Amino acid sequence: GGLDLLFPHHECEIAQSKGAHGHDHVKYWMHNNMITINGQKMGKSLGNFITLEELFSGTHAMLEQAYAPQTIRFFILQAHYRSTLDFSNEALKAAEKGLARLADGMAKLNDIAAGSTSSLSVQALKAKCYAALNDDINTPILIAHLFDGLKSINALANGKETITAEDLTELRQVYHTFFTEILGLNHEKTALNVPAENTRPFEQAVDLLLQLRMDAKTNKDWATSDKIRDALKEIGFEVKDTKDGFEWKLAE
Repeated sequence: GGLDLLFPHHECEIAQSKGAHGHDHVKYWMHNNMITINGQKMGKSLGNFITLEELFSGTHAMLEQAYAPQTIRFFILQAHYRSTLDFSNEALKAAEKGLARLADGMAKLNDIAAGSTSSLSVQALKAKCYAALNDDINTPILIAHLFDGLKSINALANGKETITAEDLTELRQVYHTFFTEILGLNHEKTALNVPAENTRPFEQAVDLLLQLRMDAKTNKDWATSDKIRDALKEIGFEVKDTKDGFEWKLAE
């Protein structure tokens, strides 16, 4: 519950429950701190509150765009639950970019080839992540460690580091455990080897368009190929041709 409800609401509920049953009904009662908007306390009486529906649709006056549920979750997790959480359009945009960075890094784990030796310690990263959670569920520190791990992932992808098959499996599991299972983040582009049926409809639509572009290139229909690429670029997609087909992401 919220910190502002500690007294009298929650203490009253504890007293009633203990009086009725003779013992505490829970061992721990966690309280999150206040939510502010641009430094001012959020509240209906002040008329500065934002609903989740407005965040998802982008219809609130202070928002420049709509934000996905996963972006909102990631934004909240970037602050410790005991700390004040300040909503602003700039902070939400930063969270959106940060989530995309982690998504891109996790996607690279599918393409990294294992070697005979490891030049990095996956266990050290894993231990740091658990230590962050054991420190009063310190999600901001946990996320910082996951970002630090991206340096190793990029080095592996660029051939500057090596990793054994066993450690690569462990590294994938670390990100799946902490990012997906514990933090509850399941950005479709981050999920390792996620079946196509689990992706969002708009991502399936983009993949379909790019597959049509690949077919056009195969048929030497360069005009259609360029038209699809340019149209996607105009509405905010970055398209990159690869030896295996194509990659795409939303432009920053």
